[in-house]
Amino acid sequence: MRVDLDPEVVGRRVFYAALNSVVVPRPIAWVSSRSADGVLNLAPHSFFTVACVEPPMVQFTSVGRKDSLNNVEATGEFVVNFAAEPLFERVNATGTNFPPGISEFEAVGLTTEPSHTVAVPRVAESPVAIECTLHTTLELGDSTVVIGRVRHMAIDESVLVGDHPEIQLLRPLARLGKDEWSTIGEVRSITRIRYKDWPGHFEPPTA
Repeated sequence: MRVDLDPEVVGRRVFYAALNSVVVPRPIAWVSSRSADGVLNLAPHSFFTVACVEPPMVQFTSVGRKDSLNNVEATGEFVVNFAAEPLFERVNATGTNFPPGISEFEAVGLTTEPSHTVAVPRVAESPVAIECTLHTTLELGDSTVVIGRVRHMAIDESVLVGDHPEIQLLRPLARLGKDEWSTIGEVRSITRIRYKDWPGHFEPPTA
């Protein structure tokens, strides 16, 4: 037996809590931005993914109008900093609803680092920084999808094996439901099966 949830019946709070608990784990965009007045902002956004490969783009969603969204629209720039397990408490702390005039960098004790292609600084303690310029925003109901064109990516050598970022060294954080977070846990590898290697596959005759 299943429990049926109709968003029009149960309402936003109940449905959002359920949706947030099953679309998991969610990677975190730890977004640094700068206001038009020059105040730095840093906030975690767990609706985050790659939006395009060529040209490279990433996207995050602002639920409601947050400082990150206001700043990105004002300046056209942002940086996605990697949310790593050793930074757990400080990533969470930057989700506090500080007033717009307070910089989360200073409030939670993080170090700024100059970016390579944008004026917005990176989080020096984070192992990876993805520097972006604003490509577009898309308003959807009470949320706004922010799509950024990736201009540069800086990766700390400590998380590389050869030239490849290693998951066990990156140690990413992810968001779950309620106040729950997760770490990488068990890593499993499997090769994608090509159809020509599928048992009993049938190749149609060529004309």
